[in-house]
Amino acid sequence: QLQLVESGGGKVQPGGPLRLSCVASAFAFDAYYIGWFRQAPGKEREAVSCISAVGSRTHYVDSVQGRFTISRDDAKKTAYLQMNNLKPEDTAVYYCAADKVEKLLQLTYDVWGQGTQVTVSS
Repeated sequence: QLQLVESGGGKVQPGGPLRLSCVASAFAFDAYYIGWFRQAPGKEREAVSCISAVGSRTHYVDSVQGRFTISRDDAKKTAYLQMNNLKPEDTAVYYCAADKVEKLLQLTYDVWGQGTQVTVSS
């Protein structure tokens, strides 16, 4: 059973960076498509970015395009979300998710992590 564990969240000032990590327990991590999602207080969960299982094709929602970068290191069974120029509206719990079927930015990934809190505030 695949398990995902996020880390790297915290409090950062506007304009600052954070890098989130998502470590997987799967033997064949490279077979999984990975997505990053977030949920702010009182709001629905929304997609942020995703990366394909082969070829590392990436997609971003407009609100993070140019500021966030998704990547993966299959040897370390880890996916990353580098977040730069953070804004207060990026404050949310961030989740990584995985699926063997390509789901792009849909919320229907099969396996989810427990989330990590990101707070952007001065």
